[in-house]
Amino acid sequence: MDWQTIYNTFISDLKAFTWPEAISTITQIASVWYARKNNVLVYPTGIIGVLLAAYIYFFLTHPPLYADASLNVYYFIMSVYGWYNWVQKKNESYVYPINWCSKKELWFGIGFFLFFWLIIYVALVKFTNSNTPVLDSLVSASAVTAMWWMAKRKIENWLAWIFSNIVAIPLNFYKHFMLFTLMYILFLIMAWMGYREWIKKYKHAAA
Repeated sequence: MDWQTIYNTFISDLKAFTWPEAISTITQIASVWYARKNNVLVYPTGIIGVLLAAYIYFFLTHPPLYADASLNVYYFIMSVYGWYNWVQKKNESYVYPINWCSKKELWFGIGFFLFFWLIIYVALVKFTNSNTPVLDSLVSASAVTAMWWMAKRKIENWLAWIFSNIVAIPLNFYKHFMLFTLMYILFLIMAWMGYREWIKKYKHAAA
């Protein structure tokens, strides 16, 4: 496929976006913006976006992106959990401030990723008609880890999001979700900015 064909496909599919895709894109962008700012509004805006994304991946994609759809259900659950964590305070200080993972938390997250990558891949191959099991499972497993670290305000969550977004960009382009493709390109940029901003916030708090 040459660049002209890619461009023509992009423009054609961009014009055919659905309203659920548009609203989901807007609310998810807002969510990542609030995450970068360490603002608890990351969660209510994110909940709207991920529920719509789950609907799109389950019911508007053929064949469905089963792992991505299920992942957005997981996002919803973790958003409720993270929302609760982020507002918890003890002696006027947050119970979960911005921090790096301990060695135990880091290895747990990596193991978490590898476990879910294998489980999701096998499930997609054995039980679904997915034609993108490798990419779909990679996006899902890395995002599962990112969301877990994010709920604990761990800086490494941004590194996991960066990896997940890099994989999600070609996956959504292949599935003709051009707004989501643009969204993940923006997410990739914002994740890098969020990573740097959280490091600054951590250093400032430590000082």
